[in-house]
Amino acid sequence: MTGSSVPKIKNICVFGGSSPGQEKEFLESTNHLGRVLTERKIHLIYGGGSLGLMGGVSITIFLGGSQVLGVIPKTLAEGDIIGKTVGEELQVSTYLNDYLSCLTMLTPLLLYQVVWAL
Repeated sequence: MTGSSVPKIKNICVFGGSSPGQEKEFLESTNHLGRVLTERKIHLIYGGGSLGLMGGVSITIFLGGSQVLGVIPKTLAEGDIIGKTVGEELQVSTYLNDYLSCLTMLTPLLLYQVVWAL
């Protein structure tokens, strides 16, 4: 289609594992995703913390210079269960519906499990 334009994605939401999983390829793929998003100057919204797959992509993007926002339930933020959130942190109620609606309102594209090889 000539003359049509595709809107540029500015933010992406990644909601994946809070552990690295059993296979090293999972974390490698997550880090690769972080590098690709950083190269394209796409900012990250994710489930908070610095552990696991979500933590891996957040650290890669943050170190690459893009903005990172961790959306985390208050009960998880109070303890040291998921590690320190890199970038900014938005604490929400503990109800899953509030949590997920906040994530989806902040970005038009939501990736649920980042466990595939890119």
